[in-house]
Amino acid sequence: MGDQKESLRKITHTLAMKNDEISNFVCTLKQSLDNLEANSGRVQEDLQSEFTSLHAALDEMKESMVTRIKQERASRTYELQSQLSACSKALESSEELLELANQTLCSSETDTFTQAAKDIKDSVTMAPAFRLSLKAKASDNMSHLMVDFSQEREMLQGLKFLPVPATPEIQVSECQVCDNTVSVVWTLSEPDTKIDHYILEHRRTNHEGPPRIREDYPWMVVEGIRVMEHTLTGLRFDTRYMTFRVRACNKAVAGEFSEPVTLETHAFTFKLDSGSSHQNLKVEDLSVEWDSGGGKIQDIRKEKNRTNSPMHSPARSALMSPKRAPTARPGRDRFTAESYTVLADTMIDAGQQYWEVRFDKESKAFAVGVALRSLGRFDQLGKSGASWCIHLNNWLQQNLTAKHNNKARTLDCPIPSSIGVYVNYDEGVLSFYNAKTKQLMHTFKTKFPQPVIPAFMVWNGSFSVVTGLQVPSVVQSGQRRNSNTSSSNASLT
Repeated sequence: MGDQKESLRKITHTLAMKNDEISNFVCTLKQSLDNLEANSGRVQEDLQSEFTSLHAALDEMKESMVTRIKQERASRTYELQSQLSACSKALESSEELLELANQTLCSSETDTFTQAAKDIKDSVTMAPAFRLSLKAKASDNMSHLMVDFSQEREMLQGLKFLPVPATPEIQVSECQVCDNTVSVVWTLSEPDTKIDHYILEHRRTNHEGPPRIREDYPWMVVEGIRVMEHTLTGLRFDTRYMTFRVRACNKAVAGEFSEPVTLETHAFTFKLDSGSSHQNLKVEDLSVEWDSGGGKIQDIRKEKNRTNSPMHSPARSALMSPKRAPTARPGRDRFTAESYTVLADTMIDAGQQYWEVRFDKESKAFAVGVALRSLGRFDQLGKSGASWCIHLNNWLQQNLTAKHNNKARTLDCPIPSSIGVYVNYDEGVLSFYNAKTKQLMHTFKTKFPQPVIPAFMVWNGSFSVVTGLQVPSVVQSGQRRNSNTSSSNASLT
């Protein structure tokens, strides 16, 4: 009976999943129909607009060319008419002179003939007819303004819809996730000179498979990419994965999105455990402020909502460690007395992890490090064997020390505004860095007897924590170089 119920329960679960999948697909089809109606109307309007613009351009060109012909005709008409007028006047003068010459030849008076002949000779010499060019100043040929639009007509007859750009393909093997940056590379099946730019979209997710209809996070858009790769920098990895897709665009239309690609963005994330913190600390998710009055202004979130998340399930593999710590301690285990301590809500039990903390350098006292879960409610960080830390003291004189098991070593380095904390649980390494310059401040070399938890202390000050960070490459390479020279807790004095 029990086996049958379990089998039926599995069948019911599978059927419910299939129904949900079909329901999502039905929603997608309905949305596609709506989009089809809207998109067809839009492209029809765009087509009409393009033809109107083309007609306007042709009309404008026609008007310009007709104006050119009219201007050419007017210019030549003026030249020819001016030349015609000059020739007409010269002809008229020449005819008058010719008539006078003929009359003189017919005269029988000798005295007047000689003078008249001389005058006619002088007049002929100065006659306009002999100064005229008998070559037309302008041609009547207008063939240079003839047109042949046969090629253009063929081109217009060959007008067709602009081809949709091919769908890019993201090359997973060439994509890189490192130092909280993601480099995405894609290719096209064949070159396309009409592509103007690419659009890259990315979305955070905790699901490794293809994108679902309903996701917790929206798509983020990067537009105007001119090459077939893009690097996103300054990311905070607070989910297990990021999904990417890309599309090509020409001047008129965008192509289809590529198949989504999901890249793992593993990083250490946690929040501060307000349930076990000292009463004098105002604890938010990732920030703490000293409150001398002992009041607490914060929201204690229900741990049930956290522990049910697959991100922090104890069943996760060692590669996905760390694990979410158990629910908040009861009030009797809250840090008290002079242990102004707050722990994270996530344990580290494998791998390499990194986080940063920014603190008020005017704090009377501040400490950051790791602690075992067994750290006592009266224990101050670094004063027992259950914690390791760097401690800033501003009470009498400013100094920075590395502390463990009530032993301290003064550190000869400038006090940074933020500290990076690196833990290699398997190798028993705890290192502190200047978060800005990545300069190594101190390293503990030990063997952790049990999982450790990020731990913080502040007195008369404040701090904030930055999580979702991968181990920086410079830190990893520095750890490899310094593996044989780092100081150990045994040398603390």
